[in-house]
Amino acid sequence: MKHKEPMNIKAVLIVYNFASVGLSIYMFHEFLVTSWLANYSYLCQPVDYSPSPLGMRMASVCWWFFFSKVIELSDTVFFILRKKNSQLTFLHVYHHGTMIFNWWAGVKFVAGGQSFFIGLLNTFVHIVMYSYYGLAALGPHMQKYLWWKRYLTSLQLVQFVLMTIHTGYNLFTECDFPDSMNAVVFAYCVSLIILFSNFYYQSYITRKSKKS
Repeated sequence: MKHKEPMNIKAVLIVYNFASVGLSIYMFHEFLVTSWLANYSYLCQPVDYSPSPLGMRMASVCWWFFFSKVIELSDTVFFILRKKNSQLTFLHVYHHGTMIFNWWAGVKFVAGGQSFFIGLLNTFVHIVMYSYYGLAALGPHMQKYLWWKRYLTSLQLVQFVLMTIHTGYNLFTECDFPDSMNAVVFAYCVSLIILFSNFYYQSYITRKSKKS
């Protein structure tokens, strides 16, 4: 691979990114509608382990969310095929690698409950994110419309802060949802806030200072 030219996979990237948008829209809709129909609480929501239609519907979208994290490993494969080694950062590998294990544990033990809030936020962010990637894959002529790139990182940071507040709140209140799961999510989100904040600082603050 080292001596081969970067592969031209433009068509694959366009299809992949917009298909990811479609899948994210579907999951966002399912998280939102199912939680609304089941009268979910945004402060404390135990897992519905019953075989009820709404309980099974929420469990189903949680599994789809897990599968989407497996599919997103394609991002890494595409970087390698296109020789975008600079994008294979610790942040990228850590984020994509750990999400699979975290959500495998999530869907195995708590497929539903207040974990729906994480899926709801993340699928919304991914609708925006993969829309950006899809438009960027169309070619250089789209760059003038993609001035909002830096705000993607800001949106991701807002997402992680909200998740941290949400899980942190439940660590110190009475809620019939495993504290162990809340603790793992809390620690994980804090690590992502640190890593994404560093990425934002290095990409936009430091770079801007150097240009000045």
